Amino acid sequence: MTVVDEPKNTPPTSISDVFQRVANHAFHPVSEESFTKDRRLLTDGIADFADNDWQVRLLAVRDLVVAGAGALEDIVKGLDAADIQVRYVVATALGIIGDEAAARALERTVKQDPDALARSAATMALGQIGHRETLKVLGRIQEKDPSQDVRHQAELAIDQIEKSMGATEQLREAFRTLDPASFGRVRAGDTAADFELPDTDGDRWHLGQALDGEHWVVLVWVFADWCPVCHREFAELIELRDEFRRTNVCVATLEAHDTYRTRVMVGKELDPKYWFAGESFQEAYIDNIWWPHLIDRAGAVGGRYGIDPMAYAVHAEYINRPATIIIDPDGIVRLAWFGTYWGDRPSMSDVLAMIQSGEFEFNHANACE
Repeated sequence: MTVVDEPKNTPPTSISDVFQRVANHAFHPVSEESFTKDRRLLTDGIADFADNDWQVRLLAVRDLVVAGAGALEDIVKGLDAADIQVRYVVATALGIIGDEAAARALERTVKQDPDALARSAATMALGQIGHRETLKVLGRIQEKDPSQDVRHQAELAIDQIEKSMGATEQLREAFRTLDPASFGRVRAGDTAADFELPDTDGDRWHLGQALDGEHWVVLVWVFADWCPVCHREFAELIELRDEFRRTNVCVATLEAHDTYRTRVMVGKELDPKYWFAGESFQEAYIDNIWWPHLIDRAGAVGGRYGIDPMAYAVHAEYINRPATIIIDPDGIVRLAWFGTYWGDRPSMSDVLAMIQSGEFEFNHANACE
């Protein structure tokens, strides 16, 4: 496994040091449609797998979460920073910290920030904090915000607050304990790194137990409930259930969110009205999802495998690289595919065909080069 170098930054001695570290970093630009653009190719996504934008963001969020409620007054000041990346990181961290004292400042960001990235992060944060007095503000945002992505996050945040399903202590702990020394990128031929994660029902799933000498394991990191490619993969998995089982293939999908958001993805919470779908995912999923959907909080396992948590913006949210990992029954990685854009990954039919043929080669026409 290739280890990714940690950003060359000295450990922060204050909240302002964290802000400065983010503001000083040259991130890839984000378009008006809230998609990251490769600065060299000027296409959606990031082609450079050595790019460390994700580490700067992720470790800044970690440092703010470690500082926690005791530094809340200083952290909140970052919502007024000139740099959009600082505002995004601060709003994200405030949602994870989960202190109601930050709610008013986040409401101001939701109502006034000119950038959909900041408004989206602040909207998600309000849902995680769970302060019921913010419901009226979120209701107005759901109706009137110019960004469909922010409106969608407001719909989820309202439901999250009404169900008292805010940020969990497990999420905070996952961020507090992020260790950049563990970050890497798995390659074909590597032994798959063992891990154990909960699924959306709270049951534990252990890679080592799934690798029993007979079954292949496929790991697929998805983005979020708003991702049409992810839902297409789910539909394929449902359609190919019997064939995967006949081929002795176990599948686990993973999402780098907390409990509520991962449960939305599999139809166990709110059933939103999506702009890209004409039917209910909840109805399609509730009795048909046969694989575990795992909660990879803070992208901690993804960081070990190389999915680059918080790599680039899609739909006003920073998310991980698309990743599909095929592991043989002996625990050896046969395919490690890391995408450069939200649509450039193998389909589930492609995955099944590779396992059945024993040929693990894949290319995608839409991948950045």
